[in-house]
Amino acid sequence: MTRIDVHQHLLPPRYTAWLERKGIGEAGGRALPAWSPERAVALMDEHGIGTGVLSLSTPGTHLGDGAEAREMARSVNEYAAECVKDRPDRFGFPATAPLPDVDAATGEVVHALDELGADGVTLLGNADGTYLGDPSQEPLFAELDRRSAVVFVHPSVLPAPPVPGIPPFAVDFLLDTTRAATNLVLHDIPRRYPNLRIVLAHGGGFLPYAAHRIAAALFAETGRDPGELLDDLASFYFDTALTASPASLPSLLAFARPGHVVYGSDWPFAPDLAVAYFGAMLAEYADLDEATRAAVDSGNALRLFPRLTAG
Repeated sequence: MTRIDVHQHLLPPRYTAWLERKGIGEAGGRALPAWSPERAVALMDEHGIGTGVLSLSTPGTHLGDGAEAREMARSVNEYAAECVKDRPDRFGFPATAPLPDVDAATGEVVHALDELGADGVTLLGNADGTYLGDPSQEPLFAELDRRSAVVFVHPSVLPAPPVPGIPPFAVDFLLDTTRAATNLVLHDIPRRYPNLRIVLAHGGGFLPYAAHRIAAALFAETGRDPGELLDDLASFYFDTALTASPASLPSLLAFARPGHVVYGSDWPFAPDLAVAYFGAMLAEYADLDEATRAAVDSGNALRLFPRLTAG
């Protein structure tokens, strides 16, 4: 087993039951899949994955009730910590944070990093329409920067109605990630908090493909040097979940800094067949030399998460 999967999800039983009580049976247009630690290990064994980094997907834990969100975030993080405790050789976890409540989110990630041994933090691209990088979130980013945290940015549903017939995960998720990354650079988060390592899901959405256009728009908005803006946009890390195709990889690899592309599967929201399909395309991509392929599979992730192992 050679891969470290930085984009793998968990669905704790208590969390899933809580969503179902609220009438939520899907995330991003995907029905909530069956999940267990045992199923995760079996999937990883089948696909050559040594370690899975288990994050919570959308809708997160804040569904309108702040106290309930705080309690559920703590429950999810404690469950994830137990999964890692039981199988430290196979699992890592970035703590979930109950944004948009910035004080609660900051308190929870500090607890998870300091007391539960979290390997980083998961933040949704937007929380109730407030995108990452918003000035209200300064205390959270300052705290994460002090801890040199790895921040995994996962998309959420757009603060807009979906288009009938187009599930949010297909297109809206990519735009949500692109909006979040652009807003982070607009508010100068990568430059003001240089100790953060920010990983964008799904190859960064549309960011690599549209980076020069985005930099031009940010130049018009801020007056900052376009080259500096492009450098900030390229400062992110990018996972390959559902993105390792011959059409998307050239743009991603051309734009990302060396060492900033990491393997991701998006399992179990991406079903087993999708994991196999995109994993095979990555393995067979002809324009990757062996050193770069090994770095994408595990080496780059090990620099982000040195505690983990590729097997």
